[in-house]
Amino acid sequence: MNNIIYIGVNDRETDLFENQYKVPNGVSYNSYLIKDEKIAVMDTVDSKKTAEWLENLAKALDGKKPDYLVVSHLEPDHSGSIGEFMKAYPDTEIVGNAKTFAFLPQFCKLSPDTKTLTVKEGDELSLGNHTLKFLMAPMIHWPEVMFTYETTEKILFSADGFGKFGDLNTDEEWLDEARRYYFNIVGKYGVQVQAVLKKLSDYEINAIYPLHGTILNENLGFYVDKYNTWSSYAPEEKGIFIAYASIHGNTAKTAKELARILSEKTDDKITVADLSRSDISECVANAFRYDRIILASSTYDGGIFPCMEDFLSHLKAKNYQNRTAGIIENGTWAPMSGKLMKAYLESMKNIKICQNTVTLRSSMNDDTAEALEKLADEIVSS
Repeated sequence: MNNIIYIGVNDRETDLFENQYKVPNGVSYNSYLIKDEKIAVMDTVDSKKTAEWLENLAKALDGKKPDYLVVSHLEPDHSGSIGEFMKAYPDTEIVGNAKTFAFLPQFCKLSPDTKTLTVKEGDELSLGNHTLKFLMAPMIHWPEVMFTYETTEKILFSADGFGKFGDLNTDEEWLDEARRYYFNIVGKYGVQVQAVLKKLSDYEINAIYPLHGTILNENLGFYVDKYNTWSSYAPEEKGIFIAYASIHGNTAKTAKELARILSEKTDDKITVADLSRSDISECVANAFRYDRIILASSTYDGGIFPCMEDFLSHLKAKNYQNRTAGIIENGTWAPMSGKLMKAYLESMKNIKICQNTVTLRSSMNDDTAEALEKLADEIVSS
């Protein structure tokens, strides 16, 4: 597609995306140029990559000037170069919706002479052979987000939708890093994602151009199906995620023993994570991936061991629901973590809590082994 040119940049310097998510393979800030009778730039990039992006843009323009800058999302990793872009191309008309222009002054100071075009749901902008149709996508994952559908080549510019971690030089499957990206960044807004997916079902789409990660131009049904599953909070697959928070190792041993017992009772996948050492975003993604979860935590200062409490607060914030959960608690003199973890789970929607809670008094014994068998049977049968 010679008329639509990728002008984005890779970022390998950032180690924490949004200053919280590990990105060992970096991240891409995607931007696109549509060359026609009129020329449109689709989003800018993070300010730390402005110079490289402007070079990419100038090369793609080949002496021409852009007519429009379409702003689909104002988060700084996409709007961070708007100010410098407008200094370089002051006659460009900025295209956005009403919320875009309400928020834009918070991110950059523009000349009073800056031309703007406010669009709403279903509005179209002709570039010549290409026509842009604007589809509002509020709260995916900011209020001003909009998708753009190019009607000639049937391309969906999907803002942060269908994005993933990892720069474009990363050779990896889309799924794992897209799942981690979705649940930690977009995951709270499943209802809004469902609304946009319903809207998109009316359109023939040949390719999806996201603002992060790989351009998707094959097997699009797979990606849309994943988004439908994720946004409806349905389990992606049958499996058991065991997340443990252990002080001196006894809770860890108990969690691993449960994993061993379960492996003898089911062929379903079993994944175990030490919350003190595992990346929290990967743990959140795994919690949503599987249909069952086991929480194992020591009691600490009369409460839940901090890394477990942090994990549970993340799950609650992302609208964790529609799962079966089991509990293992540990405490030498006053086990409290089980009661408190149960309270967290009861505050979430449609969580079935196993009746067989395992209470560990410092370390495993014969009673513990029997209790683990009962919990394993209950979680497998569920």
